[in-house]
Amino acid sequence: MPETLPVLYSFRRCPYAMRARLALHSSAVALEHREIELKNKPAAMLAVSPKGTVPVLVLPNGRVIDESLDIMRWALGTRDPLRWWPAADQEPAAFALIAQNDGPFKQALDRYKYPHRFGLDENTAPRAAGAGFLHTLEARLQGQAFLSGPAWGLVDAALAPFVRQFAHTDKVWFGAQAWPRLAQWLAAFEASELFASIMHKHPVWVAPPGASAAEQNACS
Repeated sequence: MPETLPVLYSFRRCPYAMRARLALHSSAVALEHREIELKNKPAAMLAVSPKGTVPVLVLPNGRVIDESLDIMRWALGTRDPLRWWPAADQEPAAFALIAQNDGPFKQALDRYKYPHRFGLDENTAPRAAGAGFLHTLEARLQGQAFLSGPAWGLVDAALAPFVRQFAHTDKVWFGAQAWPRLAQWLAAFEASELFASIMHKHPVWVAPPGASAAEQNACS
């Protein structure tokens, strides 16, 4: 019997799923990609991860990884040919920056993009809060080519999808700001083969008729 593959449940535009796919692509780990609809989440995914968010990675041994950073850690821990993972002495600073992105910046991003969901009449305050973090990234890029250092790495992959979402909320405003290095970094990412490879459009996955959730998460 052939070995089963890891199964990835993903949604193309979700920034968390995007960064997981970036690490998985970099690691060149073979997997089965299952594109989902957020309004119609498959029972097989909910059976292994009831919280219902993407990405979800189901390993052949049954282990379920449903946090994007943990998927990145697993992928790059399995194989890291491009050396994305930071050196041990650089890990604290790398994860501190990722924590800022995933905490205060993501909160500002959500309120900037969807102010009415949070009872806000306008989005200028959260935009300003998010811009503060982006100026921090600009300052970092003044001294090095990438957020991770001299080469693209974990921090770049972990942050790029969120910076991209912020930039696309109002492209004209973003382009008028004083962060030329950050804008160049983002443009290079969006023009890269890496970005194109993880943004390939997959058809929405449909479970085989009559299969149980366990069977659906086995190799098909």
